[in-house]
Amino acid sequence: METKQLTCQDCGNAFDFTAEEQQFFAEKGFQEPKRCPNCRKAKKDSRRSSFTKVTCSSCGAETEVPFVPKGDRPVYCRACFEEKGKSMAA
Repeated sequence: METKQLTCQDCGNAFDFTAEEQQFFAEKGFQEPKRCPNCRKAKKDSRRSSFTKVTCSSCGAETEVPFVPKGDRPVYCRACFEEKGKSMAA
């Protein structure tokens, strides 16, 4: 495999998709990246900063979730969510 030149869908700049990266993506079943490393990082960082503070419906602890709750369903902290998953699997 040789290094490919790809074009970022966000900024339009060309970036290298190395043979090692191609092999890694293939092993993981990933598609070729559509964004350059800088735009991928910016998108990832923007997702991290878009968390919403909520109160856990089970224990009352303050926590953050990566979505805006609609109010029609309970929202749990990580510990309570994992505990609910265990009790449903049993």
